[in-house]
Amino acid sequence: MPMKKPRKRKNQTGGVRRPAVQKAILIYHDMAVYENFERCARRIFEVVKNAQRRMPGKPRHLLLRVQGHRNAAGGFDHDALEIIQNFTLKYLLPYLTQVTTPFHTIENNRRQRDDLPDELRIEYPADDAGFWYDVDLLPLRPRETTASDRRTAPSLKAISQYLDMEDNCLVCWRKPAERAHVVPLSLGGSMDVRNFALLCADHHKQAPDIADAEAFWAWVDYAEIRDSGSKWEEASADIKEWVREHGGRTEMQDRSEEEFLAAVRFELQYLYGWSDADFDATSWDLLHEYHQVLDAATGKHFGVEKKVATHAWAYHIAKRRIARKHGTGSPLSADHPWTGVWPVP
Repeated sequence: MPMKKPRKRKNQTGGVRRPAVQKAILIYHDMAVYENFERCARRIFEVVKNAQRRMPGKPRHLLLRVQGHRNAAGGFDHDALEIIQNFTLKYLLPYLTQVTTPFHTIENNRRQRDDLPDELRIEYPADDAGFWYDVDLLPLRPRETTASDRRTAPSLKAISQYLDMEDNCLVCWRKPAERAHVVPLSLGGSMDVRNFALLCADHHKQAPDIADAEAFWAWVDYAEIRDSGSKWEEASADIKEWVREHGGRTEMQDRSEEEFLAAVRFELQYLYGWSDADFDATSWDLLHEYHQVLDAATGKHFGVEKKVATHAWAYHIAKRRIARKHGTGSPLSADHPWTGVWPVP
């Protein structure tokens, strides 16, 4: 008996009822200029892990954008390419249905997996050269890898275009923003657009004056989370309520009365991961190394003698120098302490 073609069922409004389309989870991440490979990878991993835990089996689409992270030729730098090519497309794609990067959109041709590991472990090449600050030499470590002969600072517009953002402070989003050197000229920093950040006057005065560009960007990332409440102070009441419901702050933490050494301790604890044992181990050797670091690899922008961020970095590098001499510490783990812990008290 021949089969009859089934009729299309109509809904109450007379339209043809179409097959239901399964909704997907859209995961969006904008790789900020202050995120290096490690911080960016860990954050994307945690969001995908949370989506898998809360809604297993539902299609997950990752949309990745990149802010800044350009090389001298105008293409993406090493960190951005590693995130796009090796992390998202090679490591994460099996646990996603689709990935969209600045280059293309890739579909997972196999069934999306729901067995993402509990922990992301990042391994470094065997020669491990260039992945941490050399505490023996205390050299200049710029983010740009090619020399720049530019004699004048780029405009605010040029910096904001490089950063792919408006000309507001990277930390608190306020205007007006100032041009802030990542590595000061006095320490060998250049006038290249990649050696600039946009910071308000307050955060410009707080930012570290150090010879390590990646440590500067780590501080900006840390300060952006530490002072997150300042972004919402002028927001409407309903937006503030939504932010608080999701665990955020809507007001600035007042630390203006904090004593200098207490502020340095706070930064060592929350930015560099120092424990009570690290503070208890403070010695004359540490003070000696600390002053050597201050003299060789830090500056005094604005003439500020006691800049918390600069001194905290010097203490941390001094501790790593002692660990290197005594063979008691790993420079790899010590150089990447900040991965975006939320919240900072």
